[in-house]
Amino acid sequence: MSSFDNNLGDTNVTPRKLATWAAMAFFGLFCVVSVFKAVVIVDGSEVGVVKTFGKVDPQPLNQGPHFIIPWVQTVTKFNTQLGGAPVKAEAASKDLQVVTTEITVQHAIDGNSAPLAIKGVGDMAKIDADVVYPGIHESLKAVTAKYTAEELVTKRDAVKDEIVVALTQFINNTLEKKGLSNAIVIANVAITDFRFSDEFNHSIEMKVKAEQQAHQAENELRKRRTEAEATFIEKQKSADAAAYEIEKASIARADAIAREAKALKDNPDLIRLRATEKWDGNLPTFSGGQAPIPFLNLTVDQLKK
Repeated sequence: MSSFDNNLGDTNVTPRKLATWAAMAFFGLFCVVSVFKAVVIVDGSEVGVVKTFGKVDPQPLNQGPHFIIPWVQTVTKFNTQLGGAPVKAEAASKDLQVVTTEITVQHAIDGNSAPLAIKGVGDMAKIDADVVYPGIHESLKAVTAKYTAEELVTKRDAVKDEIVVALTQFINNTLEKKGLSNAIVIANVAITDFRFSDEFNHSIEMKVKAEQQAHQAENELRKRRTEAEATFIEKQKSADAAAYEIEKASIARADAIAREAKALKDNPDLIRLRATEKWDGNLPTFSGGQAPIPFLNLTVDQLKK
């Protein structure tokens, strides 16, 4: 049996012995914990900020294992990966419509600025609460007020660009006042949703419906106008064709008359022929006598005399 077992079996354990054992156990536990606390491992997506009795070390801890003084030094880790949760903010548009915008800002802490950031502001949660989120709200209000509710939708890209500029300027100005210029890196700003009041949505629906009806009426009018123009053109073509035929016939008739007149002038016998063709066989009568006048066989020259 070991001496420890003998001591446990010893009924003559004094309070002094118990205190000694407790002190030894506490010291052993202290040493074990100290060993674990002396080693800090920083992941590749993090940087570590060392505090010695609360004083911030300006040099961050990069990726890998590091030794610190247990119970004297502590390490706060900063995630340097991009992150950002959706934020909803209300603002008034240029036409006084209440717009609820959902926006996500992907940002991260600059690793080299982490010690100054934790000294001037706090950890990442504190930075988001005191710098990033107020910047989002102020930027949205400032930019939204420049556009009507309809323009916020139709000019989404321009709105987004202005929000990025305004947000970056707000954050940089805030950090600069704390001596933390460029401590936060903004990688992307995504506007995931624009929400308007029910009244505005209804008015938009009515406007779209009215525009569709107007467009349909315009198409119908254009169709009727086209059909009327086509009918007019068809009638015009028919009238032109009829006029052409009349003109053609008139010209032909005039030519025929001219030719016949020339023929009559050049051939006097033809006149008698035409007269003979039209004679019905009855001699003309004259007043004062009952006998018919015989047909006189006179020449043109004799008639002229």
